[in-house]
Amino acid sequence: MFFKDIIGQDNLKQQLILSARKGVVPHAQLFCGQAGYGTFPLAFAYARYLNCTNQSDTDACGQCASCLKLNELAHPDLHFIFPIASEGTKKTICDDFLPEWRTFLSSHVYFDLNRWTNEMNATKQALIYAKESDEIMRKVSLRIYEAAYRILFIWMPERMHLSCANKLLKVIEEPPQNTIILMVSENPDRILGTILSRSQRINVKPIEPGALAQIARSQYKLDDDQALQTAHLAHGDYLQMIDVLHSSDENELFLQHFMRLMRNAWSKNVKGMKTFAEDMVTLGRERQRNFLTYCQRLVRENFIYQFQAFGINYMNQEEATFSAKFAPYINERNVFDFVEELSEADRHIAQNGNAKMIFFDLALRITVLLQK
Repeated sequence: MFFKDIIGQDNLKQQLILSARKGVVPHAQLFCGQAGYGTFPLAFAYARYLNCTNQSDTDACGQCASCLKLNELAHPDLHFIFPIASEGTKKTICDDFLPEWRTFLSSHVYFDLNRWTNEMNATKQALIYAKESDEIMRKVSLRIYEAAYRILFIWMPERMHLSCANKLLKVIEEPPQNTIILMVSENPDRILGTILSRSQRINVKPIEPGALAQIARSQYKLDDDQALQTAHLAHGDYLQMIDVLHSSDENELFLQHFMRLMRNAWSKNVKGMKTFAEDMVTLGRERQRNFLTYCQRLVRENFIYQFQAFGINYMNQEEATFSAKFAPYINERNVFDFVEELSEADRHIAQNGNAKMIFFDLALRITVLLQK
């Protein structure tokens, strides 16, 4: 990962490059933001740049000894700490997962925890376990082999066991010479407060819409209008943009179900409601819950649609066409009740309730709400 691989974030790239070139490098830095904003690749590109021996004004060279080792993710002065799922295996520390980690990083620039746990085939929650605390102390006690900085790279410190976090705090308070700790977090509020207070926080903002739209055009061959709409729906998040592109077929199906649900409820078509409920059973429990989440989003978008605030409205063209007529039926008198009924249905589905009864009852309740 180089700075050139990162979408947008030009100001932050320049800030990090300037820090390295001036030699003003805080020993503990915390990159905060959603994975799709580029937090991990920014921190990694910065780590590469810090130890590159032939830096340019814009990026690491990619050819020096340090860069070549980083290309293989095997630099002796770069140490990774990341969440793992060790249940059912003899692997208990991050180094046990290094082969899988290197393979994963070699094919992913942007990723989140779900993508990593899928790579591990994990069935349990991924954490940074207590045993990692001894590894942290061992790694920072090693001599620096060849680089200007020893870098301890910690992805998702919010998933760190308390004893491990306390060891990290000791390192931050009394860092060995030329040791840099780079942390990447999506939920910094869950990190030990004493670590937060001793780290320089770098807030990574959403990617600029223009930069995302350019990627949509170049990588996914969308036309200008499609690219701009996709970038808008992604909220500045590259991973979310990928999900938007890949979920278009499912969203189209969900929109058709949503329209059936609302039309049957408005016309008080009990037979149609019964058929709708029977059809929902065939989706399976996970897709039923995804549909209810989709419904909650579309209710929210229809409520906002009435205010003509299109900058904060996130619907595709088909959704917007339906909402042009449907939006008036979602108003201040029923919008919260709509969300509550959909949330309640989701809770019942999650508890293995009878899906046919749940969706039929939901349709009946929506019949009442649409009259408000």
